[in-house]
Amino acid sequence: MAERSCNNDVSGQFMDSKLVLITCLIKLGVSAAVASAVMRSRIFKDLLFRPSRTLLQEVHLVSFVAIPIALGVWVRISVHDFYAADVAFEMTILMGVIAGRTAGLLAGAFVAFPAFMHGEYLTLPFYTVIGFAAGLCRDAAHNPEDIWLFSPFMDLSVYRWLRRVLKHPFRMDWQISFFLVIIAMQAARTELASIYPGRLFSLDSSSQWIELAIFAAVVACVAVPLKVWNVTRIELKLQEQETLLLQARLDALQSQINPHFLFNTLNSVSSLVRRQPETARELILKLSKILRALLSRHDAFLPLRDEIAFIDDYVDIEVVRFGSDKLRFEKQLDEDTLDIIVPSMLLQPLIENSIKHGIAPRIDGGTIWLRSKIENDKLLIELEDNGIGIAESAALEARNGHDLDRTRIGMNNIAERLQVLYGDAGRMQVNPGSNSTGTLIRIIVPVLNRSGNLKDSAAEILYQLRDSTRS
Repeated sequence: MAERSCNNDVSGQFMDSKLVLITCLIKLGVSAAVASAVMRSRIFKDLLFRPSRTLLQEVHLVSFVAIPIALGVWVRISVHDFYAADVAFEMTILMGVIAGRTAGLLAGAFVAFPAFMHGEYLTLPFYTVIGFAAGLCRDAAHNPEDIWLFSPFMDLSVYRWLRRVLKHPFRMDWQISFFLVIIAMQAARTELASIYPGRLFSLDSSSQWIELAIFAAVVACVAVPLKVWNVTRIELKLQEQETLLLQARLDALQSQINPHFLFNTLNSVSSLVRRQPETARELILKLSKILRALLSRHDAFLPLRDEIAFIDDYVDIEVVRFGSDKLRFEKQLDEDTLDIIVPSMLLQPLIENSIKHGIAPRIDGGTIWLRSKIENDKLLIELEDNGIGIAESAALEARNGHDLDRTRIGMNNIAERLQVLYGDAGRMQVNPGSNSTGTLIRIIVPVLNRSGNLKDSAAEILYQLRDSTRS
């Protein structure tokens, strides 16, 4: 059985059945390849998944798809019998249903231009009408999800349609309607190409089975890119939900810290109000400074330099409370580490635990050392004290009837935050001190430098952290 291409030269050209079927199969690969290639661009993804676009953005979006498709039309014209490179008709429908009437019209005009210049004069008006009509189909969709769920496997769509008909007899299924519209468009294209040979390109056949394959390939060439892009859309939604969940979890953890810190500090103030009112007043002023910083801070991350400044205010409060002869605080910080981004409120709970569980029980007090350096491309923060040590502290609290887990909320909180943020890339180690007395806490996290404005949202940093931990 012979088939004719309505891109025929006036003399008429014929393709056999195998060539038509192979052409249809290759067209599926071409449409999938183009859809996958443009999806590599972050700009294209941003434009594609926007709920609304300006005219300039629509032109930009169309150009991503229309340029390679127009090149395919040029290849089809230039290379003998290479009809599979031309998927302009299908992509015009796709851009119209994805981006709307204006985008469909622009896409149709752009991809039709090489064929129009070659003498296929019906291509330009026909494709612009097709793109505009596809945009009308988009407007007719009650639920935008119906567009993304469009499938070439109509048996599934028919099944869903039958279920909906039973519930809503007078509601037409959008996917069935869009399928029929594509079929009607291809039928019109075939008819016009047969009436005006050489003026509009279309595969055609005198065999009904081959003709059916051609129509099926057109539907599939529209549906396959939709499936490719929908997979990416779902992945982006999952990433967004993952980031929102992670941010909510961080907010919940950080909301544990602030009341815990405030409660302990106010206890310190209340113990000094009657005995040392001037000292209590100084504590309240320092506490107000800390609270002002907490209330104005909305970042989940901040440079280590700012975290150290916050710690200095906190330690000043505790030094006033315990006395400078009993509590000493020494810092050994590498300058290169001060601009590295760390989670906010990372060190205060650990220093609080060192004071409360390590140094406070000692009669002669003790010293806390804070050190930072870069080691093996990781930020290493060490917090060491010469207090009574972990084992003795636990035994003392057990004798006093305290719940060890409850009295060390801050330390547990820091460990959980590091696990949530960094996974295996960040960790906290708790060991005996260097002289077998006291406690040494080591925090190891990836190096992340300041980039841009960190205010209001940590989403960008969370994405960086997720990428670094996965790699």
